[in-house]
Amino acid sequence: MSKRDYYEVLGVDQNASVDEVKKAYRKLARKYHPDVNKEADAEEKFKEVKEAYDTLSDPQKKARYDQFGHADPNQGFGGAGDFGGGFGDIFDMFFGGGGRRNPNAPRQGADLQYTMTLEFKEAVFGKETEIEIPREETCQTCTGSGAKPGTKPETCSHCGGSGQLNVEQNTPFGRVVNRRVCHHCQGTGKFIKEKCTTCGGKGKVRKRKKINVKVPAGIDHGQQLRVSGQGEAGTNGGPPGDLFVVFNVKPHEFFERDGDDIYCEMPLTFAQVALGDEIEVPTLNGKVKLKIPAGTQTGTNFRLRGKGVPNVHGRGQGDQHVKVRVVTPKNLTEKEKDLIREFAQMSGGQPDEQNDNFFAKVKRAFKG
Repeated sequence: MSKRDYYEVLGVDQNASVDEVKKAYRKLARKYHPDVNKEADAEEKFKEVKEAYDTLSDPQKKARYDQFGHADPNQGFGGAGDFGGGFGDIFDMFFGGGGRRNPNAPRQGADLQYTMTLEFKEAVFGKETEIEIPREETCQTCTGSGAKPGTKPETCSHCGGSGQLNVEQNTPFGRVVNRRVCHHCQGTGKFIKEKCTTCGGKGKVRKRKKINVKVPAGIDHGQQLRVSGQGEAGTNGGPPGDLFVVFNVKPHEFFERDGDDIYCEMPLTFAQVALGDEIEVPTLNGKVKLKIPAGTQTGTNFRLRGKGVPNVHGRGQGDQHVKVRVVTPKNLTEKEKDLIREFAQMSGGQPDEQNDNFFAKVKRAFKG
């Protein structure tokens, strides 16, 4: 199968400038890159575009191609040519220049995580507290350079400050250039002749830092709070990372929480639910009175609006849900037993009408 004309592949004319060739290449490379385009022939088209770009972006190769076309005697095996250039553009396009990142550019420090345990009500109402965390900070002796005061790091003579070494290798398919981390400077691009005695040339020191944390009211178990700029120190003058405080909230012996709502269960006697009563119910803000209507059934739920947890984002406040549970008395006296027997005889020993449907369902269940 004959090769297409390189100018046709990129969609440019023979007088196109280097910038026009690069612009056309980037557009097509993005379109046909196998990680983006899942069509069956995308990889072949991508290779074709890459090959055309490698030739037309190099003045010497372009001149030979304009003279000989694909029959260039110096091109070797089918025009595979030099694999050393062009891949940097792919890295720039898809990975933000990953293959050419400047080792001396400012970089943000790492983020830290701290787990804070709170009592139930501390999470509900919030608190202000001080925590202590171990972290790396910029060395004050050398101001982060890693060099002894009065000196400064020198540019690595092996990699020229790039932090990478190009290793060339001739193969049957052309000249291959591999980029490797410079082992002389460990990729920093710098060489420190006299190291700072405080940090040993690292530019950072390990310290324990006290930080004031304001826990917002309404924080829940598993949620986290971001404290900007309290993470590890940056590199080469970059900003510090952030601190993420993750909260572990202890359970309460009486209240249960679901989102911004609070749930609790109140034990009542048969007399209270049968005759009605006014009881006191504990809430997060103290006791409140709750009226129990006569004939209240066990399992009935009452809602106390606005007695729940304040929303952590400031969007109102939840409710408190009170569930009634009738407690069956134990260790009755003979007089109490006689009164209950008398009540049973007066009621005929049958449930009242409002429970007829429930008991009918139970009977049908036993009958199958």
